[in-house]
Amino acid sequence: MRLFRFRFLLAALLLALGGSLWAKEPVAFVVMRPVINFHSGPREDADVVSQALLGARLIEVERREGWVRVKGDDDYPGWAQLAVLRELVGAEHYPSEPSRSIEVEALGANVYLEPDVTKHAPLLMAPYGTRLERLNRGKDDARWLEVRLPDQRQAWVQWGDVRSDAKPLSIEASLALAKRFLGITYTWGGNSTQGFDCSGFTQAIVRRRGKIMPRDANIQAEWTGLSSVASRAELQPGDLLFFGKDAAHITHTGMYLGQGTFIHDTPKDHPGVQVSELGDPTWTKLLVAMRRLK
Repeated sequence: MRLFRFRFLLAALLLALGGSLWAKEPVAFVVMRPVINFHSGPREDADVVSQALLGARLIEVERREGWVRVKGDDDYPGWAQLAVLRELVGAEHYPSEPSRSIEVEALGANVYLEPDVTKHAPLLMAPYGTRLERLNRGKDDARWLEVRLPDQRQAWVQWGDVRSDAKPLSIEASLALAKRFLGITYTWGGNSTQGFDCSGFTQAIVRRRGKIMPRDANIQAEWTGLSSVASRAELQPGDLLFFGKDAAHITHTGMYLGQGTFIHDTPKDHPGVQVSELGDPTWTKLLVAMRRLK
């Protein structure tokens, strides 16, 4: 009996050790197109639920023929086409080192085959927030810097379109950034300067303040990274506003600018990022929650 128990315990221990020894690291991908869509299902006609930018690192959740369900740094899942991703091998990262990372500061940055704007059409336009890898091979000059794209091609961008200092923005600077996006079109599921939806817009602004906020408005309103604002009289610039039928059915969000105005991306009236009056009867009636970044 003791021998049986010993063998049973030994087998259980070996099984546990084997599971830990053979457990696979999650498969990681990097985005190779300026903007890719996350779909709700593994097909092109499924609705778009979010997006990812060029150079973003994504983790595989599930795979089907030609498609992979992935999630980014905000843990929001969606289905993307394998053809627009490159699998990272082993311990490979993109950019390879944090010190080599630069980020697009312009609303869109042209990326060129060589350091000249006249010889070739741009290879692509990288939207705001795209992270690229600087090569640092001594070829940079006062105007141009050499980069490696996620598909491993070498290319060039202009210094005026990028930044290397990734310090979080102040509230004032983040509101100035939000106003730079005025007029960018409304796109359902959009998460880039090619087109935002309401929560993609606020998520992008909060990200520049150094926080990764959840993707959807209703989830944002419950996020532990925000604290409640008790009344409209207590609102401060940079606070987040949430709208809906009631607090359990939030469908829209924006950011308070001060003096009774807020900025948001909405399909209402003229679709796009715009400034609205909080006292407008439509928005007054729908305002159900107010939050402040901790």
